[in-house]
Amino acid sequence: MNEKQDKKSKLDGILRRGFLQESALGLGSIALASLLPSESRAAHRVCSESERAIGKLHLPPKAKRVIFLFMAGGPSHVDLFDPKPLLNKMDGQKIPPHLLKDHQQFALIRGMPALKASPYQFTRHGESGTIVSNLMPHLATVVDELAVIRSMKTTTNVHDPGVNMMNCGSVLFGRPTLGAWLSYGLGSENSNLPNYIVLTSGPLQGSQPLLQSFWGNGFLDSKHQGVPLRKGPEPVLHLNNPDGVTSKRRREQLDLLAWMNHRRHDELNDPEILSRVASYEMAFRMQSSVPELADIGQESKETLAAYGAVPGNHSLANNCLLARRLVERGVRFVQLYDRGWDSHTDIENQHKRQCHAADRPVAALLKDLKQRDLLDDTLVIWGGEFGRTPVAQVSGKTYGRDHHPHGFTMFLAGGGVKAGLTYGATDEFGYHAAENVVHVRDLHATILHLLGIDHDRFKFRFKGLDLGLTGVESTRVVKELIA
Repeated sequence: MNEKQDKKSKLDGILRRGFLQESALGLGSIALASLLPSESRAAHRVCSESERAIGKLHLPPKAKRVIFLFMAGGPSHVDLFDPKPLLNKMDGQKIPPHLLKDHQQFALIRGMPALKASPYQFTRHGESGTIVSNLMPHLATVVDELAVIRSMKTTTNVHDPGVNMMNCGSVLFGRPTLGAWLSYGLGSENSNLPNYIVLTSGPLQGSQPLLQSFWGNGFLDSKHQGVPLRKGPEPVLHLNNPDGVTSKRRREQLDLLAWMNHRRHDELNDPEILSRVASYEMAFRMQSSVPELADIGQESKETLAAYGAVPGNHSLANNCLLARRLVERGVRFVQLYDRGWDSHTDIENQHKRQCHAADRPVAALLKDLKQRDLLDDTLVIWGGEFGRTPVAQVSGKTYGRDHHPHGFTMFLAGGGVKAGLTYGATDEFGYHAAENVVHVRDLHATILHLLGIDHDRFKFRFKGLDLGLTGVESTRVVKELIA
């Protein structure tokens, strides 16, 4: 730093200190004033280039926000979207050895398991003729909005690294998730709500735990981490002030904390101190915005019925409706985790349960977004960390399917994707992605592209390395998926 820059830095510090010392109550007035505009106005706030890390976007964006419907545990592609006549014909026979390339191992199955047919009927739907099984009758009514990818591939067959891979582009812990990257790169469109919100549903018993790292900020500022909304009447802990503490008193406390934290930041120049101040201010604003947001009882009876949502319930249906309310208010990234798809035993009953809970609300979400002119610039993603094997994992009288990373299905909708498309294919057994393979890294590059970001140019300097969501491996934008 040269002498002129050093003097300017010291002067800026003095001005900041003076400003904070002389106008603590003024800061409170500014914060309270920020609560006055309506939610609809806040939701349509345009994020300026100076408020986001990227500045001017690399590409013309087709999407502004993302809803990621994460079916935690791994849904079975051969039972939902990818019928295999030969698999049905060879039901019960040992898996052909040539499928086990490079001595691949299953996660839990040992030995040479038997092929297992799907018991469900598959039918073409819509003008696109997209194939869906009879487990998803409501989704079948919106297939012309979908881009179904039947050739997904990932790096691992273990849950936690698999979720990390799907979220962070790496099996390693401590990396930023997709939502954190987008919060960092694109900034916020609503100052009264977090930029990245997480909702959970599904059975707890028998399900894999959801780790906080699944919505973590990694090496980015902590203000970019996902904020989980809890079930029940208090979606955020301590949303209400304690007895005897008024909003004015809380505002004065926060002004004092901000003054002290800014003084500490001037001494240490630690960016996490400012992130802490920002989190306190966001919490204060959420006291006003979250109760209204979480009250889905404000929706019409027709809307509630379309989703199958019931105010006060904890369900994927309620979360899908809440996701629409969130993106409507400008939240950048909403991730819905639905537990219960890890069907190692009794997959027929477990997948029926999961599809019954997911089918109606996911279809309703797509219809609702389209009706409100939100689907065109909202990218919807559906899938899990991997698929499930086309072989049986036998447990007594019932069977399940093991984890399967070599070929599985996901779908996209809205946000500039090519609607009514079925892309890629697995082999005749549904084992390996065989045609137009899409690795998770390719999916991430495509998502960023749709949001106006060049994945090769979107990096963060950390410990001397320029790190990004898509890593350094060979990665492509799947342009065939883009309208």
